[in-house]
Amino acid sequence: MRGLVENVLSHHRWEYTIPGGKLILEDGKPLIMGILNVTPDSFSDGGKFLDAGRAVEHGRKMLEAGADVLDIGGESTRPGAPEVPAEEEWRRIAPVLKELLEIEGCVVSVDTTKSEVAGRALEAGAHIINDISGMTFDPRMREVVARYGVPVILMHIKGTPRTMQKNPHYHLLLEEVTDFLHQRCREAHEQGIDQIIVDPGIGFGKRPEDNLELIRRLGELKALGYPILLGPSRKSFIGHVLDRPVEERLIGTLTSVVYGIMQGAHIVRVHDVEETHQAVKLVRAIREGKALST
Repeated sequence: MRGLVENVLSHHRWEYTIPGGKLILEDGKPLIMGILNVTPDSFSDGGKFLDAGRAVEHGRKMLEAGADVLDIGGESTRPGAPEVPAEEEWRRIAPVLKELLEIEGCVVSVDTTKSEVAGRALEAGAHIINDISGMTFDPRMREVVARYGVPVILMHIKGTPRTMQKNPHYHLLLEEVTDFLHQRCREAHEQGIDQIIVDPGIGFGKRPEDNLELIRRLGELKALGYPILLGPSRKSFIGHVLDRPVEERLIGTLTSVVYGIMQGAHIVRVHDVEETHQAVKLVRAIREGKALST
């Protein structure tokens, strides 16, 4: 118990190796991950960036607005979403990934559960794999991530995107999420993967009250010993509480982001980068007691 308490209370800094550099994750210095969906059916921005040129331009704008990482997804993971064949997913991602990787200093994560897509993306130079299944949907994913030695984001999900919101139920929510993530981390370690980021999976097989509890208790995930990613952006629990449609959930998103940062989030994954950057900057200024120039 003493070791667990010390792990939660002590300051942590991780220096992960990525192609061409380092990804630094540190308590109190959260990074912003900008969402770039190149899909026709994502819940918030589906269809807006199917054109590769528009997607790349949006990626550039997010970088200019303060994004530290761009997360490209070629398959919608909204509730009820059908699975997309690997070839089609890669067709959507490939031209955007190629262009973004030519931008100096641009760190790119690829959001996929398929080892074939991950392998192609990593061969092209992608820096991070973001797997919403915690590398459980495709048994070859661990092998691919281990081969390239990149950081991986392991997320909790109950079911699949097609089934996850069909009456999800937990006996002990945080314990179940933590146990799932602990098991996924152990499996990754057995494959030689140690550059891990954990994500409680806001909106993935959770009721509104589950999402609120996970954000409220986010700091307890520090016991896993890895950096924490929080992705509340525009999600339905915000609409449930505030009675707002997807396009009017910015305030709810920012509130969730700020609360998550205060609980110890190391990465926040969002659509609205400029506004999030301002919020993160002010949180850091308040916490550190000084104005920040960048």
